[in-house]
Amino acid sequence: MPAQGQPVNSRSTQSRRRTRLARTLAVAGTGAAVLALPLLGATTAAAATPAATTAATAYPNNLDGWIRQALSVMSQHGIPGSYDGIYRNIMRESSGNPQAINLWDSNAAAGTPSKGLLQVIDPTFAAYHVPGTAYDPYDPVANIVAACNYAADRYGSIDNVFGAY
Repeated sequence: MPAQGQPVNSRSTQSRRRTRLARTLAVAGTGAAVLALPLLGATTAAAATPAATTAATAYPNNLDGWIRQALSVMSQHGIPGSYDGIYRNIMRESSGNPQAINLWDSNAAAGTPSKGLLQVIDPTFAAYHVPGTAYDPYDPVANIVAACNYAADRYGSIDNVFGAY
């Protein structure tokens, strides 16, 4: 309780706390200070809007980055799946080659070869494509997300797929 029943000036109290936190972080090292900087400015509801606090995540242009980006898209659309389940199926289907195409199986014989990291045929890709991803079965992220969407519909999750699907 404030001394003498005086109201606390919340702005000055918040300012003192931020200053104390900033000093503590400066002593702890610049790495911690850099991580905390976005937190210091978000003292009002207006400052905490998604546009103000959410930075675009850059994913590497490799298998790890494609899977992580796909998982991010999948979480936004309620599509289940894990990194391990996706990785396991990619290694079996394409060995991680986003340009892989199967020209010899029954799908290819019917005129719809399997394509991309998770070997999706065009009709399946079209039916399970997720908005916000490229409309290209060779696009790694679009291929993963569409295949996981299909696997979720058919098997509950890509994590439940242990063979050709």
